[in-house]
Amino acid sequence: MPLRRSARGPAHRRRLATSAVAFLSLGALAVGGVALTDFGGFTSSDAEVELASTATCYDMVSIAVGGRGDSPKNGVTKMLTTPDGTALPAALAGDFESDWIDQMVGAPNGQVKEGSYAAVYVEYPANMASYDEAVNTGVENSQKVMRAIAASCPNTRFAIVGYSEGADVTRRAAMEIGNQTPDGNGNYGIVDPSKVVGVVILADAGRTAGEGAFPGSASGTGPDGFDTVYQNGSGPAGAGALPGTSGSFGALEGKVASFCSEGDLTCAMPENTSLLHLAANVGRQLDVDTLQRDGALTPATGADMAMVLGRIAVAAFSDIASQDNWLAGDETFLEVLIKVSDPGYKPGVVTKPAAKVDEAGEPLPASEAVNLAYLPSKIAKEIIGFIGSNTNTVQVVMNDPYGQTLGPGSGHHFDYWRDADPAKGKPLTSAQYAAAWLTQLAKDAEAGKPIKTDAAQENARLAVLADPTTATTTSAAPTTTSVVTAPPAAPAELAPIAPAVVAPPVDPALPVDPAQPVDPALPVDPAQPADGTQTVEGTQPAEGTVTTSTVAPTTVAPTTTPAP
Repeated sequence: MPLRRSARGPAHRRRLATSAVAFLSLGALAVGGVALTDFGGFTSSDAEVELASTATCYDMVSIAVGGRGDSPKNGVTKMLTTPDGTALPAALAGDFESDWIDQMVGAPNGQVKEGSYAAVYVEYPANMASYDEAVNTGVENSQKVMRAIAASCPNTRFAIVGYSEGADVTRRAAMEIGNQTPDGNGNYGIVDPSKVVGVVILADAGRTAGEGAFPGSASGTGPDGFDTVYQNGSGPAGAGALPGTSGSFGALEGKVASFCSEGDLTCAMPENTSLLHLAANVGRQLDVDTLQRDGALTPATGADMAMVLGRIAVAAFSDIASQDNWLAGDETFLEVLIKVSDPGYKPGVVTKPAAKVDEAGEPLPASEAVNLAYLPSKIAKEIIGFIGSNTNTVQVVMNDPYGQTLGPGSGHHFDYWRDADPAKGKPLTSAQYAAAWLTQLAKDAEAGKPIKTDAAQENARLAVLADPTTATTTSAAPTTTSVVTAPPAAPAELAPIAPAVVAPPVDPALPVDPAQPVDPALPVDPAQPADGTQTVEGTQPAEGTVTTSTVAPTTVAPTTTPAP
């Protein structure tokens, strides 16, 4: 289905005004939900009466989850329906466009026959008014759409692709799918994990410290079954800003590409920045959209913040009270605050500690019931723990974390469309790599190639061992048989791709500092628009070839065209 080019103009932009709001905005950027295009109304012609239905089956469907503001809207966008006409929270890629994700999920179009592949965009709030509420809705809607498609088309394979806030949706949805337990009949509550052939996450807030781009894969340099190498070396240091959302992908391990750009604090937050993690958890429970719009605390947002902080404090003291003699433990109060401030925190049953008794069984005086001898060491642990767990916090804050991650023209949250570096063993951008992989998966689905999973390979191996025709016996002296196999065919060479190095997309949802410096290393064309963006000629990659099974399409950083 052909993709359309955007013709939306930029909205009003401004930077948060006060340091308090700017600090709390770390909660917004840390959850991976900011810095995305805040789209205005997306119109659909009333003449479009034929609705897209899950009754139309495809060999493969990509489930696409955009970030903040990048979602179809029921009543504005033509929505996908079930065969009986019930609207689903999703729209076909031809009825909704995303400057960010189209380049990946649209890549298989034209590479497989028409009707073999489709991309579907999931509808969800995609805002920061209540982050976790929005993400949980996105997870539910993604799985609802997949269930509906699988019910109509049981042979359809799925890929799931998400960016920024949508990356969090994608991670959580994929983890739930991969860790399902089938019922007694072998059926799954969402979809069979074997039908999910690929997961792409850009700016993964649940990434563990130093984790590579392909968790669980055999090679570590690419997803299982795809031979193209993404890059030399491992991923960036640091971890995702939401460690509470990390975990195993279960049956989907090896079929996940989790991309993280160096300097993108949503997925590469330096270690020992506990206060920033606490700020992120607080931000997940605030109406950050209103904070950003107002530019400062108002009576309404101030009351909202006070309520959130009060709730966290009460939960912290309740958690401590549920532990028998917390003073004797190693857990610090800051660690308790981070634990209970996570929206997913579920307090245990608070029980009254058993009364201390002496040798005769008589209750001890209250002054002796809690050993105050632990207090000095506990205070020392608090001080040492606070300093040790925040050795990098000041450095991050002083380096303008908002601008580093989300700065127009330079923020690393947009690197995934411009991060190719052939000289350092990275010939493709993250978006180009994802596009090439999705294209290969779509071709495999069209050809009906067996899904490559560890379980399938193990079953095939056991079947060969159990086949009596493959067994050999000897009655005399053992003989040695030399099996000569033809050398593997030389893999096709991929011509070096000149990565499209352009100015990052102008983001109408982002506040802009009018004094934003222009990178002196970039040649400036006086004919460029006056909005501060520049276009830089791409450079040819270093000589060399990359062995690959597919040729990746060339993609460029998303751009928007001002409305006439």
